[in-house]
Amino acid sequence: MRPIAAPFVVAPPTGTRIRTRLRPSTGEAAVLAQVGAFLGGLYRADLARRVRLGNVSGKDAQRARRKRELTAVTTSRWAGSITRTAEDQYQLGMRALKADVSSLSKALTVLEGRIGAPVGGRAGRTFGYASRRERAAKQQRRQAVAARHTAARDRLADGRPAIVAGGRRLAKTRHRLGSAGLTAAQWRARWDASRMFLTADGETGVPHGNYTITVTPGGVVSIALPSQLKHLANAGRGRYRLTEPVAFTHRAGQWADRVTADRSVRYDIRFDAVRGRWYLDASWTVPAYTPGLDALAGGRLLGIDLNADHLAAHVIDAHGNPVGAPITIPLDLSGPASQRDGRLRAAISHALHLAHLHGCPAIAVENLGFADARATGRETLGRGARQAVPAHGRRDPHRTVPGPSRRHGLHRRDRSDRRRPRIHLQMGRPALETRPHQQDSHRDPASRRRGGDRTTRPRLHGAATVRCHPDTTSGSCPGNYRPGRTPHHGRQGTTRPGRDGTHHTRGQDAPGPDQKPRRSPASKTAREAPDPRSGPTH
Repeated sequence: MRPIAAPFVVAPPTGTRIRTRLRPSTGEAAVLAQVGAFLGGLYRADLARRVRLGNVSGKDAQRARRKRELTAVTTSRWAGSITRTAEDQYQLGMRALKADVSSLSKALTVLEGRIGAPVGGRAGRTFGYASRRERAAKQQRRQAVAARHTAARDRLADGRPAIVAGGRRLAKTRHRLGSAGLTAAQWRARWDASRMFLTADGETGVPHGNYTITVTPGGVVSIALPSQLKHLANAGRGRYRLTEPVAFTHRAGQWADRVTADRSVRYDIRFDAVRGRWYLDASWTVPAYTPGLDALAGGRLLGIDLNADHLAAHVIDAHGNPVGAPITIPLDLSGPASQRDGRLRAAISHALHLAHLHGCPAIAVENLGFADARATGRETLGRGARQAVPAHGRRDPHRTVPGPSRRHGLHRRDRSDRRRPRIHLQMGRPALETRPHQQDSHRDPASRRRGGDRTTRPRLHGAATVRCHPDTTSGSCPGNYRPGRTPHHGRQGTTRPGRDGTHHTRGQDAPGPDQKPRRSPASKTAREAPDPRSGPTH
């Protein structure tokens, strides 16, 4: 059982990144590609040199010496961006290598524990594998994991992470172009585009916050060319100016204020070979304030419970009691990654609107990072569909267990999508727990004995929390519900499951063969629920 950690407030993002599209002509695109390929070669050479130095301190990294050598063929600012990016990439590779070693160590621990347990039994709290065949397969997997762990541990000791400029996945796609649906020319275009380097760090005090890649408030883009490519300049001081101006839409006012005041702005130029488009990214750092738990105490909170296919939200007062009716926000995380990301952002936007509407300065979410589960991987989660199988052997669609990455994605997206500085994200023990309607043997026996579909259970904070089934007519708890009290009367108003799976009112006869069973409307969803901006829900 996972331990219950103390709640904490998630720090807001300290950086901002916006994107717009570049529309260069054919000749201008060729110049950008030539500059990016030239700087990309210098960057890869410097990165390889940094990896060969190993995990050394800052002085022994020889950054000043490497920068002087690069300045001779580029400019001092391009050289600074190249060496800084190479150092960041190396440190990122080392952190990934350390995480890989830790993950493999935990996986080996789980494998050795389960292999040591008897087949079909358990040793203490560790269960063995179900069959000898599965145990033999896991023994072979333990050997493979042990070999990977040894190799990763040796690379970590030498301080040489494996880094592929352009991406390891795209590099391996070259050997299976047929299954990937690509030709050699298409793969080469994507490979060359991913290995370009057109990144310029900002500098406060220089014109418009960046001298290497300058964007004026009017949207005119100009680039300082390396010394070996000065013959391509079409403007003064060895610069190349694009004809078509650019315009930012998202957070355009913040960007305009910075470039007008000559504050540092970093720019990245990227080429999407799949779409054949050029993009310009602008990024800068912003001061962030993270309040403590004491500052958020004493007010309302919007409690959100994460489920497999929806978010259950409820406003909670200062004493931990729910206020008003619960709200269900659908969250379908099936399909391609682009669709899942859009649905997740829509659900987070709906939750932010609810918090703003009901005057909640913070949103309380379960801390379901599943760090241990992600570390051990399939050694504990198993392979295939992650669903809980009941005793009768039939999978319940309402009991689907969402993967760790999907639940962890809510924390990442909500951290980056917050637009209002007054709404903070508080991670901790859930104050509200809802579950979908369960039929037949899955219904709570205690709920049937009490004669109600809603139960009140105390939580760790001592306040009452509500568990409502969405089979009522309104999709939430009735209006006569009183927090902190379990209903002991009104039996004829509750429902019970019938043999055909439908629910009938207690005290009434089941519908006859000529009579259609009465079905309650579906529960409220984000589409059926009232717009949070139109007024509070009671």
